Amino acid sequence: MEYIVHLRKDKKLAKTIGDDVYELKLHPNIPVRIMASIISQQLSTKVAKVIFKRFLEIYKGKEPKPEQVLDTSAETLRAIGLSNAKVSYVHNVARFCIEHRITDKKLLAMSNDEIIGLLVQIKGIGKWSVEMLLMFTLGREDVFAVDDLGIQQAMTLLYKLDPGDKKGMKENMLKLSAKWSPYRTYACLHLWKWKDSPNL
Repeated sequence: MEYIVHLRKDKKLAKTIGDDVYELKLHPNIPVRIMASIISQQLSTKVAKVIFKRFLEIYKGKEPKPEQVLDTSAETLRAIGLSNAKVSYVHNVARFCIEHRITDKKLLAMSNDEIIGLLVQIKGIGKWSVEMLLMFTLGREDVFAVDDLGIQQAMTLLYKLDPGDKKGMKENMLKLSAKWSPYRTYACLHLWKWKDSPNL
């Protein structure tokens, strides 16, 4: 794999690259993926899956269009286990997607920075959420999540960065990650795996 050869040029990062080969995929229906990211916030993967399944059941198991979600009452959404805040955020996503005519085709034609600039305008969606969307929904290969706690912990260990100096740590992380481009998403995937490995 071309990305592995490139990332292994960084001798420290090379330690994190085992036998795993990652493949990024595009997952269609991006408006629903944004809603799913809100539904799963601060929940375990297992619970998030259950609630997302209940969400789809409102629409007879099919992924809804933003118009359908906007027409769904707050009571119905609360009944599947969403908090008041999440209900309002899910409605915000639906409204925003309608107003800005968000479609897969439109987002696929945009750069990472353009997508971040557009979607962080939605209340309840921050930069980190959009970066995860870019990686795991749009399958973009060159995304670096500098604010992700797991990436910060992994790089602090690997490169002996000072976590006490948040600003300096992030500057160093960005500097180190620049040489991983255009494959920074893969670097993040290996760093997450490495941080959670029992051999550390």
